[in-house]
Amino acid sequence: MLLFVLAYLGGVLTLLSPCILPVLPFVFARADRPFLRSGLPLLLGMALMFAVVASLAAVGSHWVVQANQVGRWIALVVMALFALALLWPALADRLLSPLQRLGARLGTVADSAADAGRGGVMTSLLLGVATGLLWAPCAGPILGLILTGAALQGANAGTSGLLLAYALGAATALGLAVWVGGRVFAVLKRRLGTSEWIRRGLGAAALLAVVAIAMGWDTGLLTRASTPSTTRLEQGLLDRWHTPARGAGPAMMMMAADPGAGAALPVEGALPSLAGATAWLNGPPLEAATLRGKVVLVDFWTYSCINCLRTLPYVRQWAERYRDHGLVVIGVHAPEFAFERDRDNVERAVKELGITYPVAIDNDYAIWRGFDNHYWPAHYFIDAQGRIRAHHFGEGDYANSEQIIRQLLREAGNPLPGDAPTMMGGAQEGVALQADMDNLLSPETYIGHARAEHFASPGGQKPGQVADYQAPTSLQLNQWALGGRWNVEGEDAQLQQRGGRIVFRFHARDLHLVLAPRDPAHPVRFRVRIDGKAPGADAGGDVSASGEGVVDENRLYQLIRQHGDVQERSFEIEFLDPDVRAYAFTFG
Repeated sequence: MLLFVLAYLGGVLTLLSPCILPVLPFVFARADRPFLRSGLPLLLGMALMFAVVASLAAVGSHWVVQANQVGRWIALVVMALFALALLWPALADRLLSPLQRLGARLGTVADSAADAGRGGVMTSLLLGVATGLLWAPCAGPILGLILTGAALQGANAGTSGLLLAYALGAATALGLAVWVGGRVFAVLKRRLGTSEWIRRGLGAAALLAVVAIAMGWDTGLLTRASTPSTTRLEQGLLDRWHTPARGAGPAMMMMAADPGAGAALPVEGALPSLAGATAWLNGPPLEAATLRGKVVLVDFWTYSCINCLRTLPYVRQWAERYRDHGLVVIGVHAPEFAFERDRDNVERAVKELGITYPVAIDNDYAIWRGFDNHYWPAHYFIDAQGRIRAHHFGEGDYANSEQIIRQLLREAGNPLPGDAPTMMGGAQEGVALQADMDNLLSPETYIGHARAEHFASPGGQKPGQVADYQAPTSLQLNQWALGGRWNVEGEDAQLQQRGGRIVFRFHARDLHLVLAPRDPAHPVRFRVRIDGKAPGADAGGDVSASGEGVVDENRLYQLIRQHGDVQERSFEIEFLDPDVRAYAFTFG
């Protein structure tokens, strides 16, 4: 229930975001009509349509994306007719006569019916459905939380309910705006003696919104107008009201939910079945029943996740130090990107990362759903009786996690190595070096259109089609852009010809980029620049001092590691060959 409340409040906060601007002209155009017969049906139609489309689109089915594009153009036509009805009522009567016969009356036809005390509801509902097809709210932490869960678990009743709660929150805020707008409209009408010029002004605004949406101008403009304050408010809600129980949350969010060292550990549930794994590495399949008598640590991870990579030195050391004292560590590899489903890729990563404990490949998210997990990384601590006694989401708090392991081993009557933990994580370097949190001001940023934010190329992204992009000469902090010919799909952008670029204005010690060659047999050369120069001493582990590198595997590449004072910098990567796929930026 708490998640539904958070989703609703996240929707309410949408009104503070510039992403609501394109639909405001359509909403305010009916502010002077009776709310129950006009405003309410419009907002309900908008909320329902958004929940349906977002539920389906979240699972990434290609046919759904195509169907939504068709629906979007139909919605634009409906909105254009509505705008024309506001501008030229006489013309609207002739244009909309077929719709009148079907009962879907628009514009002034519906307004006349409402004045007479009849009709208007179906028109407003139809306009609300059309608005729902056009509405694309900013993917802040709360909406990102919901969409991440839908992408992993598929569209289901719970996901659709959360999306509906989010949309109803936005509809509530818009309803308040409509109520206020209606009062303002009435005052102006009384004082000016006419509402015709207001109606025509709203019609012009609605028509301009239709043109902006059709041309893609709204995406670029609203990206530049993105307000971080809304994101901070949403994150504050999550941090304040997230319960200790295993619940949904944005991927890779840092949060400790474990009790302090020595405190009584509650029972959070039973170890779910591990039978849903599609394969096992480093040993035979394991099951809950065969693990009785052992203390178990289950680590959910995926090999291109920087947060997971930074926790692995600690997990490996726990596995080695307590293996002969009753601890079994199980890694559950739950993929985020399509290439992480490939068993050969996972096997190579497990070998290169020095993982020797059992790893379950959870490509179908069966174990993920059994734990009701929503995080990378996530650690679950299970006692010798098969009960989940504690959990930890994200990075950090390693000493407390080791204390929990030792406490569960003591409960099971197992001897411990030494009187106190000596966990230090080993000598860390490369991507495993812990993040510089004091200087980390740039968030994980996805490149695929399904979760892209802060994109600054003129005209916005053009999902699912090959297009030429230009990178602006200057960017604000955390904005990024493409240059060259790309095809932006749901989870990645695919370069079509050599010379393509990605630029990012960031503030962090480390910059990483998840990349993959289209064909592993044909590596892709690249060149990195920071503030227009070769990185030199600030080159990451996958780049030379001159900025040269090669994409030859599907993985996370460390491109920048600043060794001096960390400050806001401009990053650029240029690909000297085509057929590279770019997925996500992460920072440390």
